[in-house]
Amino acid sequence: MRFSVLISVYAKELPENLRQSLESIFLQKLPPDEVVLVEDGPLTDGLHEVIRAFRDQYPSMQVYRLVGNRGLGEALSRGLNYCTYDIVARMDSDDISRPDRFSKEMEWLVTHPSTDIVGSWVDEFASDPSEIISTRRLPETHREIIEFSRYRNPMNHPTVMFRKEAVLRAGGYRHCPLFEDYDLWVRMLKTGSRFHNLQESLLYFRMTPQMFSRRGGRHYIRQEIHFQQRMYHMGHIGFFRFLGNCIVRVGMRLLPNRWRKYGYLIFLRK
Repeated sequence: MRFSVLISVYAKELPENLRQSLESIFLQKLPPDEVVLVEDGPLTDGLHEVIRAFRDQYPSMQVYRLVGNRGLGEALSRGLNYCTYDIVARMDSDDISRPDRFSKEMEWLVTHPSTDIVGSWVDEFASDPSEIISTRRLPETHREIIEFSRYRNPMNHPTVMFRKEAVLRAGGYRHCPLFEDYDLWVRMLKTGSRFHNLQESLLYFRMTPQMFSRRGGRHYIRQEIHFQQRMYHMGHIGFFRFLGNCIVRVGMRLLPNRWRKYGYLIFLRK
């Protein structure tokens, strides 16, 4: 089956990170038939150089530009409309896919036609992917994923491969700052999509100090509570789960960055 890769990049990305990400896409054992890259607003000269080099080398890479920085939700929504094929793999501009990622995910979708989206675990690293800091493991089966999703994000976004039709049926990506993927998963579950996580790491996830600082403070707390309200109003969680989620998450966001990092590594990773 032919498939597209959907990736978005914005000005704050480092050119070397983008180069490693794109390289891991095109050097797959099962290479994509199309790569749709969305430039989310103006980019730096360094990023443009990387994109130009890959586009010259790989004609299957299509580049689309948004005039201003619109955020991940809108960038992916626009990009998904440009994807030619029904099977779409997501990728982030600073992560690195293992060489067998696409082949293993495609094999699952082909042999399990009732599955609408498949993902995997991720190995997290700081600067060198050979030095793994932690692994984010997620539940495997659809039933386990439903229960897990009531209190934590059940899919590692940059690892997923999905059926475009199922995503569009749920309303596609939308503006939901910091929770664009989680918001989509809940809506897909509510519309009957079937989920699965392969029980192995198929992607190296870049864990930077900025990642922990972004996940704290009043802005993140407001967005966190807003998203929990969305899940409650969609009927995905009850009132007491909503209340418990908010208490735990607000407490985590108020911690100093250093303590928040330890909390993630000790309690949320294995």
